[in-house]
Amino acid sequence: MIKSATLYTDKLKAMKRFYGNLLELDMIESTDEHFTIRIGESLLTFKHTEQPAYYHYAINIPGNQFSMMKYWVQDRVTFNREEGRDEVYFPSFDADSMYFEDPAGNVVELIGRRKRDLFGDLTKESFLNISEIGVVTPYVAEVGDLLQDMGLPLRSGTDVNPDDLNFLGRGDTYIVLVPPGRRWYFSKKVSETYPLELTWKDAKISLDADGKLES
Repeated sequence: MIKSATLYTDKLKAMKRFYGNLLELDMIESTDEHFTIRIGESLLTFKHTEQPAYYHYAINIPGNQFSMMKYWVQDRVTFNREEGRDEVYFPSFDADSMYFEDPAGNVVELIGRRKRDLFGDLTKESFLNISEIGVVTPYVAEVGDLLQDMGLPLRSGTDVNPDDLNFLGRGDTYIVLVPPGRRWYFSKKVSETYPLELTWKDAKISLDADGKLES
């Protein structure tokens, strides 16, 4: 499970309003330099930077609340589309996804896991946890080997593909390892390398601005 993640943005004030006011997520901490929101079992922090940055990340939601969540979210954001669709079903994950972008241009995905149900009204608890974080690096093979050495298994096979998406993790939580220049699904943006930090269970992962893992 991704316990926490730290991303960077040059639009901190707009991001605070978006996540706190529009999506109504709990603001755990807020300063002039960063803020942290709770996404179910995970914490997501945005830190101020002078340089623009954008990422791809995903949030797990209950599969039985996918339609309710879509109805609620569509009054707050504009959904991204792919070939005329604003949602997609992934058979290999048995999950439905919808996508939108926040004020910084992060490509945010809500993934409805069909085998995870939450009964009752839609609440903040319907945002279950961070499901995916995109890790973009020109050193895909090297970083992939290091992540596997840290205990994150490759979802399919044992060798990462340096030219494609690679899912490392278990269950419904993954690091999406990808080289720069690949278009993010349901977006016109292409993957670019930006620094980030995350905590996977007890392992701390830090990617620098060049795309290398820091020890």
